[in-house]
Amino acid sequence: MSHMRFRTNVAPIRRSQESRIGIRPHPLPGIAETVLAERPSVPLHCLRPATLRHAAERFVGLFPGQVLYAVKCNPEPAVLRALWAGGVRHFDCASAGEVRLVRQMFPQARIHFMHPVKARAAIREAWEWHGVRDFVLDSAAELTKILEETSGSFADLGLVVRLALPKGSAVYDLSGKFGAEPAEAVRLLRLARSVAARVGLCFHVGSQCLDPESWRRALELAGDVIAQSGVELDILDIGGGFPVSYPDVTPPPLEDFIAAIGTGLARLALPAYTEVWCEPGRALVAPAGSVVVRVEARRGDTLFINDGVYGSLSDAGVPGFRFPCRLIRASGPAPSSELVPFSFFGPTCDSADRMKGPFLLPADTREGDWVEIGQLGAYGTCLRTAFNGFDQAVMVEVRDQPLLETPGYCRIERAA
Repeated sequence: MSHMRFRTNVAPIRRSQESRIGIRPHPLPGIAETVLAERPSVPLHCLRPATLRHAAERFVGLFPGQVLYAVKCNPEPAVLRALWAGGVRHFDCASAGEVRLVRQMFPQARIHFMHPVKARAAIREAWEWHGVRDFVLDSAAELTKILEETSGSFADLGLVVRLALPKGSAVYDLSGKFGAEPAEAVRLLRLARSVAARVGLCFHVGSQCLDPESWRRALELAGDVIAQSGVELDILDIGGGFPVSYPDVTPPPLEDFIAAIGTGLARLALPAYTEVWCEPGRALVAPAGSVVVRVEARRGDTLFINDGVYGSLSDAGVPGFRFPCRLIRASGPAPSSELVPFSFFGPTCDSADRMKGPFLLPADTREGDWVEIGQLGAYGTCLRTAFNGFDQAVMVEVRDQPLLETPGYCRIERAA
């Protein structure tokens, strides 16, 4: 008898009453009215399904190929449903858990296992139980592992080689962990061609990449590898990394990225049957999520709030992301019209639970006020931990517009 027990550390985010009983209010509530009615004592995660759907429609409509949503960015089922409603039918999964979730929700979805280093059990489960046929690799050892766990099924198997890129200018550089150097990628493409029905090449320019030319340069390198290998590709995956707006960042419009990618693809002269993929995450979901926190104390220009870097504000810590904010006050005088910079401390006892900002809020922000922090649909909810017991949260679907809009990404409908 096994004495092992599976355990989970993080309390699930509770849904609003309407969500729990299967009712979706129409129209959806607004954030301010929800806060004033409920007076939440734990972080309130706000999800904008219309923003998600419109972002998906926009991306699917513009990109010249298949759009694979990067599930790791936000695996919340309500998020996945809204993206599906917007036309996303392909999903980039990095674990058996993500594969399981997507297959349970969408039996007809195409799931692609895009993690270059996978557990054998995860490969086997994805292949045998969930119908996954496409797997990424960046080494001969991983190729062998995939073949052994899929019983060498040539007829169905798709193998995609991850190409390493030089360090780029993205906020999150992804060049150090995964990817085969060009010469090794050439060898792996030839090996894959001999054992799989479909063969592809993929790369990733890094997360929150503001330079459209990064994709064109990456496609040039990919073209060299393809030419040297002599392999005609069935799949070319240009990865994710598409950026969104933050208070100090306004990226070029989505059309500029699509144009640079189109130029790079045209120079490759790929066969007509080659599928082109991309893996957006942040670009699809960041504007659609926000969290409302309560101010527990103020000390000068520092606010102590009930969420932090061990919760949904990890990117505001060491990475130093600034997020748009607005104040919600329940009673007393209206907030000051003067905005001043604040830093935040989270609720834990760890002094590293600090977010320098600056976050612009009314000069008279005080204990008991609530602050909505925007652009947190990406890597917010899913990075929560249970440290110090501060893992309680509530989620509500809302009708509000994003606190910031990213040029060319969303067709936003203004509320009446």
